[in-house]
Amino acid sequence: MKDRLISILAPALLLALLLTGWELACHLLSVKTAILPTPWRIAVASGENLPSLLSSAWRTLATALTALVLASAIACGSALVVGLIPLLERAVQPIVTTLQVTPVIAIAPLFVIWAGLEHPQRAVVALAVIVAFFPIYSGAVAGLKAADPDLMRLFDVYGASPLQKLLRLRLPSAVPHLLEGHKVGAGLALVGAVVAEWVAGAGSAQGLAWRILVAEQRSQTAKMFAALLVLALMGAGLYGLMQLAERVMLRQWRGR
Repeated sequence: MKDRLISILAPALLLALLLTGWELACHLLSVKTAILPTPWRIAVASGENLPSLLSSAWRTLATALTALVLASAIACGSALVVGLIPLLERAVQPIVTTLQVTPVIAIAPLFVIWAGLEHPQRAVVALAVIVAFFPIYSGAVAGLKAADPDLMRLFDVYGASPLQKLLRLRLPSAVPHLLEGHKVGAGLALVGAVVAEWVAGAGSAQGLAWRILVAEQRSQTAKMFAALLVLALMGAGLYGLMQLAERVMLRQWRGR
C-alpha cells in the first residue's frame, strides 16, 4: 500500500514542481502570453473553452477509435492469411514496411483528393488506419511465430492441418503480442487522427487539430495549449484503458 501511494504521489509532486517553476519563470522573465502562457492562463482558457474542447475531443476520439477498429480488422485478417501462407508474408512485408516509413503528412493530400474534397473525414480515417495498422500487424505476425516449437511438433505428430495449428495453437499463443500491438496502435491511431485532421484541413469535423489551427491563426497561444492539454489527457486515458484491458485479458489468458 505504501509503495503504491508513493508511486502515485511521486509523479504528482514532480508535475506540481514543474508547473510551479514554469509559472514563476514566466513572471520573473516577463514572458509574453502570446509566446508562452503561464499554467494559470492555460487553466483559465481550458475552463472558458471547455464545452467546445470536449466536443472537439469527442470527434477526434471517435475518429481514432473508428480507425483503430478498422486497422485491427485489416491487420489481424492479413496476419492470419500470411500465417497460413508464409510465401505471402515475404511478398507483403516490403509493402507494409514502405507504408510504415512513409510520413502521413506526405500522402495526406493524395487521400484528400481520392476521398473527395467534400468528404475530408474519410481521408482522416484512412490515414489514421494506416498509422495504426503496422504495430497491430507486426504484433500479430510476431505472435503467430511465437508458438512453442514442441507443441508444433506435437500437432504435426497428430496430423493437424495448417488451419488447425493456426486456430488452436498459434493464434492463442499470439494473444500477448496482439494485446501489446493494440495498445501501441491505439495511441498511434489518436496521433494519426490529429495529424490527418491537421493536414487534411478537416474543418467540417472540428476536431482538436482544427481547434489548434484556428487558435494559431488568431495567435491565441493559451487556447492552443488548452487543446494540447485535452489531447494529452485523452491520450493518457486511452493508454490507461488499453493497459487495464491488457492486464485483465492476460490474467485470463495465463489462467487458461
